[in-house]
Amino acid sequence: MDEQKLRWGVISTANIGRRAVLPAIQRSATNTLIAVGSRDLAAGQAFAADLGIPRVYGSYTELLADPQVEAVYIPLPNSLHREWAIRAAEAGKHILCEKPLALSAAECLEMAEAARQHGVLLMEAFMYRFHPQTARALELLRAGAIGSPQLIRAAFSFRLINPANIRLQPDLGGGALMDVGCYCVNVSRTLFAAEPIEAQAFAIWSERGVDAQLAGSLRFADGRLAQIDCALTLGRRESYEVVGPEGSLAVPVAFVPGQDATTLYVRDGQGERQETVAGVDQYQLMVEHFAACVRGQATLRYPPEEAAANMRVIEALLRSARNDGRPEPIFTS
Repeated sequence: MDEQKLRWGVISTANIGRRAVLPAIQRSATNTLIAVGSRDLAAGQAFAADLGIPRVYGSYTELLADPQVEAVYIPLPNSLHREWAIRAAEAGKHILCEKPLALSAAECLEMAEAARQHGVLLMEAFMYRFHPQTARALELLRAGAIGSPQLIRAAFSFRLINPANIRLQPDLGGGALMDVGCYCVNVSRTLFAAEPIEAQAFAIWSERGVDAQLAGSLRFADGRLAQIDCALTLGRRESYEVVGPEGSLAVPVAFVPGQDATTLYVRDGQGERQETVAGVDQYQLMVEHFAACVRGQATLRYPPEEAAANMRVIEALLRSARNDGRPEPIFTS
């Protein structure tokens, strides 16, 4: 076993791991995937056989007890993130946890404290932030390509067919805002490099009580605005646009571009130009950053307190939507 590589275990056999994160770990020169834990041993064995994972455990607890596992990836339903991240921290494992990190800002901070107490790293798996497309968008904005950004429009939607999908189950932390709208909130905060002070939202609720579709506005202290919309019932969109006094920046495939080249569109007084960004595996860049941080070669770019800040905004949007669009304040602490 290569001792230089960060040795990973995965808690559960969730599809997001199978499709994206686990293959990225296996492709990486600085990471290796050695174990999977599943509540169903047979399912775990089949999963491990498909992905070539050498160790299989019939419970998450058994995986956490493996001294060879240094880090765990948690793609469990949102309602289970807090419990298993804290258990992983107590077992001395570094933690990469799917977004949103928890069900509330308070839970995020509780998880952060557990990681601090046990000397491990904890990061939310917002992979789009590691794509060079995002870095280029930020570079253009900071360079004043469109003047001072004043408005962001961000959208992420897709249509769910299976009514039993966990995204539609309120007890598992489902809903459009938690699943895909969280990206819209995150990119708005990231591009403005600021925290909103007020949220307002309206939602269409599913029969089970989750937001199947939500549209909201975020007001920032300096008068800037962000408009977000997300849905589990509409056609596929994942885009954002930033508008300033001198033009606009549009990113039409913003969050899950795959590994193909991507294109940004900049419109200013001279017209519109396109910039192409080479395709990458953003999941691989994310796990390689995390491995470098564990090995002391880099500083964690996105600490769990950043995830808590994102959740404060999400909580305010949901409060507003449940109260017929009443504006809700967002407090930074």
